[in-house]
Amino acid sequence: MILADLPPIAGPDVEYALIAPILIITAAAVIGTVVEAVVPRGPRFVVQALVAVVGVVAALVDTVVVYRSLDAVKGSQTARGEISTEGALSVDGPGVFIWGLLLVFALLSFLLFAERRLDAGLSAFTGRAADAPGSAGEAEAQAANIEHTEIFPLAVFALLGMMVFATSNDLLTMFVALEVLSLPLYLLCGLARRRRLLSQEAALKYFLLGAFSSAFFLYGVALAYGYSGSFELSEIDAAVTTRTGSENLLLAAIALMAVGLLFKISAVPFHTWTPDVYQGAPTPVTAFMAAGTKAAAFVALMRVFFVAFGGASWDWRPTIWVVAIITMLLGSLVSIAQTDVKRMLAYSSVAHAGFLMVAFAGAFAGAAGRITSVSSVLFYLTVYGVASIGAFAIVTLIRDAGGEATHLSRWAGLGKASPLLAGTFALFMLSFAGIPLTAGFIGKWAVFSAAWSGGYWSLVVAGVVVSAIAAYFYVRVIVLMFFTDPVGDGPTVAVPSALTTVVIAAAALATVVLGVVPGPVLDLAQHAGAFVR
Repeated sequence: MILADLPPIAGPDVEYALIAPILIITAAAVIGTVVEAVVPRGPRFVVQALVAVVGVVAALVDTVVVYRSLDAVKGSQTARGEISTEGALSVDGPGVFIWGLLLVFALLSFLLFAERRLDAGLSAFTGRAADAPGSAGEAEAQAANIEHTEIFPLAVFALLGMMVFATSNDLLTMFVALEVLSLPLYLLCGLARRRRLLSQEAALKYFLLGAFSSAFFLYGVALAYGYSGSFELSEIDAAVTTRTGSENLLLAAIALMAVGLLFKISAVPFHTWTPDVYQGAPTPVTAFMAAGTKAAAFVALMRVFFVAFGGASWDWRPTIWVVAIITMLLGSLVSIAQTDVKRMLAYSSVAHAGFLMVAFAGAFAGAAGRITSVSSVLFYLTVYGVASIGAFAIVTLIRDAGGEATHLSRWAGLGKASPLLAGTFALFMLSFAGIPLTAGFIGKWAVFSAAWSGGYWSLVVAGVVVSAIAAYFYVRVIVLMFFTDPVGDGPTVAVPSALTTVVIAAAALATVVLGVVPGPVLDLAQHAGAFVR
């Protein structure tokens, strides 16, 4: 047989228009890598920031175009979109919604990355990571105004991983995306200009625990493949529905994959990395992780459990019910004992993961006029993400001689030193607490409504009780800022550039608008529909 007689090899079928936002972010990351090699050091920081911001804005515009082009799935009243790229990605309503959300979070975070007015004309990132803390090399880099400009392409690569992770339709693609989003974050966490030892410790802890969680996830992927004979979520769902394999193999796969995914959303007992990493990482990176990583990981968690393991929901829902209560309760109680504002916000993040899991445990697919688990989680991620980025942006402005003054005692009297800044931070605290007329209240109402509709009224009752407990430590910070005498000369408030000012103003405006007029975004989240199978 000669080669001419062989049938042609079919090329892959890739819907480039549907995945264009991912391609744009990939291009921005690659261009940033090239810029790092060819642009002189002087203008490189500004060029890298522009490449990252322009790439995110372009991807955001195209995400809107993609969302508007999604068609309803035949045979489904709620799902919109399709499976693309040879089954690797699911470009559906929830996935494209989370693309837009991640891009907005990235845009706000990258503006914080680019802030250079707060630290003698330098960014929050160290000049040379290879120099030992306190060494002559570090002092030399500081004197020469050297900055790590690689932070922008690293962050864009992490954003790329988040976008793919949230829309993966097969487990191998999901694992690769998990590593793509994680590895740059491990590096970014260790690049703080101030308190470098704490930053490096945070990066090492995050790397080691993240590696363990990835191993658990990959082992679960292997067992899921052994059970179903496929990595695709729909094929796994078919095997789970018919129960063609070993029950023990299925339960082991669910448990191991849950460990890897629950680690990323900071659910108890896989939350121990969160306070140390949030405290040690550069605050702009903490803001990016708090909003972006949690959003991507939670949508991936729901996609795996609703699509692949939906037929075994009565096997995993009781466990999620228990984890949700423990996560809410522990995050809220431990937050009360914190004396560092970044650690307090970290445990607050743990508590919010528990509130998100309330809707997840409810697994309510929807009925006429009632909010679903997926749409309620999408809305909650929106309001929590913008408030988190705004809160961490304010943290960067409260300073002392050593940099950011994160000890809560240094925040006493902030209401007198800067009433507007303290009032804005109080707004974010009230939103976290779920006080009416803030976005957080509507977010909690949404997740509790979905859980109630799913029959988990006891979980809703627990959530309401824990919300009352959590309100204590949020109100405590407000009392500290406005009704407590300052220590010594009181807190010092740095004057930021327009970049940080825009981030804080945008986050505050979104928190108020989504609390007073939540309808458009709630409708958009509801319109996103269900996951495509």
